[in-house]
Amino acid sequence: MNNISVSTHFVVAALGGARRKNFDTDAILRAADIPPELIHEPQGQVSGHQYTRLMQTIWMVMQDEFMGFKEPRSKPGTFATMCHLVIRCHNLRAVFHRACAFYNLFEQPLSLALSEQDDLATLTIETEAEIYDPHHFLQESLLVIWHRLACWLTGHQIELTSSCFNYPAPDHVKEYRHLFNSPLQFNQPKTGISFHKRYLELPVLRDERALKRFLDTSPADLLAKPDGSRTYAARIRAIIGRDFSTTVPDFDQIAQQINVSPQTLRRRLKEEGTSYQEIKDQLRRDMAIHHLSRNDLSINEIAARVGFTEPSTFHRAFKKWTGMTPGAYRAGTER
Repeated sequence: MNNISVSTHFVVAALGGARRKNFDTDAILRAADIPPELIHEPQGQVSGHQYTRLMQTIWMVMQDEFMGFKEPRSKPGTFATMCHLVIRCHNLRAVFHRACAFYNLFEQPLSLALSEQDDLATLTIETEAEIYDPHHFLQESLLVIWHRLACWLTGHQIELTSSCFNYPAPDHVKEYRHLFNSPLQFNQPKTGISFHKRYLELPVLRDERALKRFLDTSPADLLAKPDGSRTYAARIRAIIGRDFSTTVPDFDQIAQQINVSPQTLRRRLKEEGTSYQEIKDQLRRDMAIHHLSRNDLSINEIAARVGFTEPSTFHRAFKKWTGMTPGAYRAGTER
């Protein structure tokens, strides 16, 4: 179950191509069960399920997996066809080479290039046509999709050594820490991700049956899934879990479980751009959004489920997190 939430920045960015081509973006949002007014909230969030549906809706309505950011369009089914071609590759190096060859078959392709130097492998985005993408959403998405697809195919968490971008640091650069979890370099000649080339030898563990299930929601949900990285924030999220109805461990207890001193853990979290309180708030927010998008619990029951003894305190916290009250958020998703 995907309980994370996604910033509405990425909702607005994903709709950029549709807006440029004069599609009805409010209708697309409603089809994805996202209240159109939510995207105007600076702190707005949508559930992972809503975000997955949004991506699927954009592709279906526009008939373009490039979402209007590039010409010519990539017809729906292109990604799935590529996956069927790579699923029988013997290792990850062969996957990348076959995928690059596949996308290069198209006119003015937007594809990938794999290079190896010393101990590093680098996967870069290559394009022969202009990308109309002021938010850089398409490039971000392709890197995230390919990194997480590689992890899924091999059943292994591939740790990135660096991520490079051929544009200046965007306003939402803080989100990049969660997307890539690696040192970031902007204003570079190319956009790509680097990792130790030993990962290229990893065998492909998935088969056709697993791929069929995977393609029911992918690649849309690859963008909405939580990162499986080994950051301290991710380790803390795993320890806390999703149950706030019982007492949450205090900071010293968390540090003890991770086997570091509280001072070291506080410093590491600061380096990752977060704090223990922020991690707890994000988990509570994500669980609240998950339940508000459904009708299985009342708002008061949700408040208790995410660790608030007083519903009024939950209302204030949720509005601070998202810019909307719990009731307004639920009403918007029910339209």
